[in-house]
Amino acid sequence: MSVSYIPNWIKLCLWGQAAGRCQYTGCNCPLYRDDVTQAEFNSAYIAHIIADKPDGPRGDPVLSGQLRQDLSNLMLLCDVHHRLVDKIDVAGHPAPVLQEMKRTHEERIELLTGIAEEKQSHVLLYGARIGEHDAPLTMAKAQGAMVPERFPASARPICLGMKHGTYADAEAQYWSIEREHLRRQIQAVVRPLLADEAIEHLSIFALAPIPLLIELGRQLSDIPAADVFQLHREPPDWVWHPQPTDFQFTVSESHVTDATTVALVLSLSATITPDRVHAVLGDDTAIWTVTHASPGNDFLKSREQLQAFRRTVRKVFDDIKAKHGDGTQLHVFPAIPVSAAIEFGRVWMPKADLSFDVYDQNRATGGFTHALTISQGH
Repeated sequence: MSVSYIPNWIKLCLWGQAAGRCQYTGCNCPLYRDDVTQAEFNSAYIAHIIADKPDGPRGDPVLSGQLRQDLSNLMLLCDVHHRLVDKIDVAGHPAPVLQEMKRTHEERIELLTGIAEEKQSHVLLYGARIGEHDAPLTMAKAQGAMVPERFPASARPICLGMKHGTYADAEAQYWSIEREHLRRQIQAVVRPLLADEAIEHLSIFALAPIPLLIELGRQLSDIPAADVFQLHREPPDWVWHPQPTDFQFTVSESHVTDATTVALVLSLSATITPDRVHAVLGDDTAIWTVTHASPGNDFLKSREQLQAFRRTVRKVFDDIKAKHGDGTQLHVFPAIPVSAAIEFGRVWMPKADLSFDVYDQNRATGGFTHALTISQGH
């Protein structure tokens, strides 16, 4: 227990550096508010790393006197961790351990409180049912993926989607119900914020069936500045990784003379063979395919890959329209990551690009079936 007088200005500096939170690693509890009653009062203890007297916890014959009022030797702690480091487990908390706790806590606070406005971003979470599973989206996971390039502009995310929906994606009503619910949420929640310029940047985290993610991207468009994130399987996080070497998307076109139907196949997360498209649209179908060397579930690792996908899709839209005509109805068969699905919808331009039908692969329905139609009027 401290016996030294600590000047008020030093206490205030310590409170500022700690942001009023316990500096014990993993605690971070606010020391100005009771979590149970929400009553506001000072519950902090100021602890010495090297005790202010030689016979105290981590005391030193020389340093105890020199550092008793030194800001670098003081920590802000809650009652539990103050007791732990000074009474219960002094041996388990030598000075270097506490100094590292103080350093990492104060560096984190400095980083977060030093956010410039241009680095702030509103977090948007969208989750709909995928098969039998609801989407695991949390603000904490979003924050971990954003920093240090961006920081949450608000402690509360913009949450879209239907929690605990009773319709499954194998049911025909599912698509119309989820789509309309999404449209209404964006109109009620997101559009007003964009119109009032309350949102300057979005960070988008979404897990849902691919057609709905394409619709989400279409509804948001590419007008608001946004970062779209991808959930990776290995390692299981949303953090973007370095760009893989020698990666590129390829575009191919099947040559069907005077084809009356045009399909765009996105074989990125899995390979979609032509026979699966023909089973839905018939043999008289021209098939454009976007793919890469090794289609698979976890290929999309970097922002650069997602940017390259945007450029590829933008060119494919233009090329298909130039070859097949402005009145062509496009049929899209996607096997793509969630972030690519959102960006596919965002780059589509309603006044310039072809309308298209989106198909969903579902074993419960026996293959690809029509899910949504994307057009200027929808």
